[in-house]
Amino acid sequence: MLCLLAALAVCCAPAEPIVRTGVPLSPASHPATQQESDKQESDEYAEIRQRMVQQQMAARDIDNQRVLDVMARVPRHRFVPESIESYAYRDSPLPIGEGQTISQPYMVALMTQLVDPQPGHKALDIGTGSGYQAAVLAKLVDHVYSIEIVESLADEARERLEGMEYTNITVRHGDGYAGWESEAPFDVIIVAAAPDHIPEALIEQLAAGGKLVIPVGDEDQMLVLVEKDEDGTVRRRDVEPVLFVPMTGEAEKDK
Repeated sequence: MLCLLAALAVCCAPAEPIVRTGVPLSPASHPATQQESDKQESDEYAEIRQRMVQQQMAARDIDNQRVLDVMARVPRHRFVPESIESYAYRDSPLPIGEGQTISQPYMVALMTQLVDPQPGHKALDIGTGSGYQAAVLAKLVDHVYSIEIVESLADEARERLEGMEYTNITVRHGDGYAGWESEAPFDVIIVAAAPDHIPEALIEQLAAGGKLVIPVGDEDQMLVLVEKDEDGTVRRRDVEPVLFVPMTGEAEKDK
């Protein structure tokens, strides 16, 4: 969905990080439609990425092995500016331009785990940013529709993902507050910017049995999981305090 030090304090980190010990990983699986683009990347960061997953995710509360495997494979350094590439696997958000950030790796893993993406699912990613969350989801679902309100970031993310041969991600410039009605319903919705309330359009576009995760609030934000039962009943659960960039566009008007 900054000077470097300022960015680290402005986005997407849980209020009180926890650190424990790591666990071994197992081979990943993902939809057959997804290209193995990251096989061709340099192994320069492979060991660092494994350490990131073990220490920052598996050592906390990320226990979905499919999510851990994918986080160990997607090259996060390719989703940040080259000038800060060496910081890519640190336990923090990073600036990507236009006043926006790439979320803390742990937060990407947590939000992905909460919505439990499966093969055959259709996902909506709101706040494309550099495209990292979309890339993670693309290895877990059939197709990802991703919306970015900053046009330059949308264009850059689209070009980046196409260059990495992701064939199951569609990126468009637009206001994610309204969702993507023409492609609804979605089994999974992840929102990477904070409105002060949950947009009704997103609940309407959530499929029966689907899950939505979204930060909600102004100064005091809470990560919220919304689940829609098969009968259409909507349930909401507060997960933990977070700090994301605010949702702009229509969300600012509809307060």
